[in-house]
Amino acid sequence: MLKRLINLFLLLPMACIDPYEVTVPDGQQLLTVEGLIHTGPGPHAITLTRSDTYGSVFEGLIRPVTGATVVVRDDEGRITFLAEGQDSRGSYFTPVGFQAEIGKSYTLQIQTADERVYTSLPERVESVPEIEDIGVKTVTIPVEGEIIPRSGVQLISEINDPADQNNFYFWRLSPVVHVLEARPDLFTDREFRTSAPKDCCSVCYRTESTGNQSLFIAQDDNFNGLNTRIPAAFIEDNGLRFVNTLRVDLKQYAISQEAFRFLRLVKQQAEISGSIFDPPPATIRGNMISLDNPDEVVLGYFMAAGESTRRIYISKADLTFQQNAGIIPDDCRTVSGASVNPPFDWNP
Repeated sequence: MLKRLINLFLLLPMACIDPYEVTVPDGQQLLTVEGLIHTGPGPHAITLTRSDTYGSVFEGLIRPVTGATVVVRDDEGRITFLAEGQDSRGSYFTPVGFQAEIGKSYTLQIQTADERVYTSLPERVESVPEIEDIGVKTVTIPVEGEIIPRSGVQLISEINDPADQNNFYFWRLSPVVHVLEARPDLFTDREFRTSAPKDCCSVCYRTESTGNQSLFIAQDDNFNGLNTRIPAAFIEDNGLRFVNTLRVDLKQYAISQEAFRFLRLVKQQAEISGSIFDPPPATIRGNMISLDNPDEVVLGYFMAAGESTRRIYISKADLTFQQNAGIIPDDCRTVSGASVNPPFDWNP
């Protein structure tokens, strides 16, 4: 039997198998525009990136778009040129003194280094009510398989909504500044694995950009003309930010109805749970178009808005639940963004 099998294999044709070459088409390079100009002090930033996309699942490299000419034009024909940041490739900044004006409309115009031209639809700047007060609420978020939940502080904006107009709101956070407590007396020399306490420093002031943990937006359909309190931000407790005192500026914007619709779609897509009942992800078109090719997909949105800002200091005593305090066994100045000197306007 074995002999017959050997003879059978010898009768089979022997040939090399040529590799099958698969040509994968380059992904479509999509320009993404992200920017907001407002009535507050500048500079204001417009960020341009371009990405290669492959199918609907994987998104490849995201590259900054450098060397572009970026201008903002108002409805009276006044033009403001934005300069690319030296340390922020692909980000373009208005002059320091530039501020948008309520009632005016603004258009963003872009010419890339390869001479492609893009423009936004006009965005009108609406007036925004002041933030009357900021409430603080501790929020805990259960984590599957964990005993200790995630937690943080929710900021609640109190406003008197104007009755004479339909308002659409959007909130963002400034970088936070918080007291950072460390234990330089616990420092260990890693090379010799011996205790090597440092003389300084145990207390610093750290500035960091936490960003908002979600998109916080609202429209006044249910509270038009009323005094109301709206969740506007969330800052997560990472075991370091709330061991003492934290400061943050809450920025409230009055945006256009079109910008609100765009952000609402982005928020809905970002909060898809991942179940089989979720709708498939879709490309969300903003207000940017290509003047060379109207069919080109341009992502992102250029917004112009009225801004209102209010500062709040949050003490650890304001929290009803805290994460276990993180231990930094080193000089606190070794932490990125930390300094022993408080900001000049630090006034809890």
